[in-house]
Amino acid sequence: MPSYPGRAPRIPDQVTVGPLDLAAHVDEALAVQAHAFGLTDDEIDVRRQIVLRHVAVPGARALGATTPEGRLVGFVYGMPNDRAHWWSTVVQPYLMRMHNDSWLDDSFVITELHVRPGYQNRGIGRTLITTITDAVQAPRSILSAIDKESPARGLYRSLGYIDLARQVLFPSAPTPYAVMGASLPLRGSRPDGA
Repeated sequence: MPSYPGRAPRIPDQVTVGPLDLAAHVDEALAVQAHAFGLTDDEIDVRRQIVLRHVAVPGARALGATTPEGRLVGFVYGMPNDRAHWWSTVVQPYLMRMHNDSWLDDSFVITELHVRPGYQNRGIGRTLITTITDAVQAPRSILSAIDKESPARGLYRSLGYIDLARQVLFPSAPTPYAVMGASLPLRGSRPDGA
């Protein structure tokens, strides 16, 4: 199969990407995140409450990647950004310093995107993020990622995300983050948005 810049291999036939009732599957999703991101039980408990609060936000949506047996191996969720949300209040000063705080308006935030390590580098993360953003009306997307070179940051760059602010410190997070933004549709997504 030829290689195309910005494109990953198709996801494996046995993995299906589709809508995810995140409230009903929050523990499965957090197990994926814990496995992919290395979370403690205490961190999982805190995140459970955050996820359940997020899914109640108007316009929030989630997708999951599942095996034929119904095992969740990846998920993404996001919502329209609101400057009053905690995440926005933390990143706004960093974005203002870089003259990028306008990105907080009319943006869809990718809140979480995680794929189990055994399923990474197969196009699942790319499919999850392009599919969720193809379905939103916002003209752009923003997210935060650990501020170091990683496969995740490489994926985001290949989709058109650029650094808007770096060395962003979140309370209780020991590692600095980067805030990234991209115009929609993302590079490599379906041009018709379907």
